[in-house]
Amino acid sequence: MTQPTLFIPHGGGPCFFMDPDGGPPDPMWRAMQVYLAGLIDSLRERPKAILLVSGHWEEAQVTVHLGDGQPLLFDYHGFPDHTYRLSWQAPGAPEIALRARPLIEGAGFPVGVERERGWDHGVFIPMMVAVPGADIPLVQLSLRRDLDPAAHIAIGRALAPLRDDGVLIVGSGMSFHNLRARGPQVTAVADEWDAALTAAVTDPDPARRADRVAAWADLPHAQFAHPREEHLLPLMVALGAGGADPAVRDYRDVVMGWVVSGYRFG
Repeated sequence: MTQPTLFIPHGGGPCFFMDPDGGPPDPMWRAMQVYLAGLIDSLRERPKAILLVSGHWEEAQVTVHLGDGQPLLFDYHGFPDHTYRLSWQAPGAPEIALRARPLIEGAGFPVGVERERGWDHGVFIPMMVAVPGADIPLVQLSLRRDLDPAAHIAIGRALAPLRDDGVLIVGSGMSFHNLRARGPQVTAVADEWDAALTAAVTDPDPARRADRVAAWADLPHAQFAHPREEHLLPLMVALGAGGADPAVRDYRDVVMGWVVSGYRFG
């Protein structure tokens, strides 16, 4: 059965796991945790594998991870000691990476290969919530460092055939990501940005949708929402892989004063 594609929020650092005794997160993050915890059950069929693009991995050219059993990369700073001992031991999916590579190359993009890099927190933090049993193989794909939105949409389109084989394609980022702007004074502006982004993402015409999202920088408050857009670019891959399928916003909440959304294609 064909899987949908998703753009999910991955929160802030180890936000869902701040209690050393395993208790619930700060109430601010609970709605996001509930959303992530329900992702797999919300699918028509359990995925055979996950291909995930995180806003925390960039390379000069798009790169596939061929490793298996890789460690976690604790690429956050200033959090409690126990958050650097978290564990998520899902198997890698090098066979999916080897299928993804020629698909992307066939669309005209050179593809690098990586075997040693650990999964960053854009992978393991949301996946520890979504797949707590760590029993779905996962392969990570990098962003291109140029952050070209049209190129990332095209890369997503190239990956779309994987969906027919039960691979869930996930973009992991944040729809709003300005670390210097926090608190209730930000919410009104963040809401205007979110409404404009959501209107573009959910445009029922697939070609127009892609054009509008590729031109994200022209939307209201775009540069305020994303002073640097690496956390938005995983959306482009998910959108491209979603093809002509209907797009919906299936998550919205306010955290740290930010309006944050998640999207599903198909």
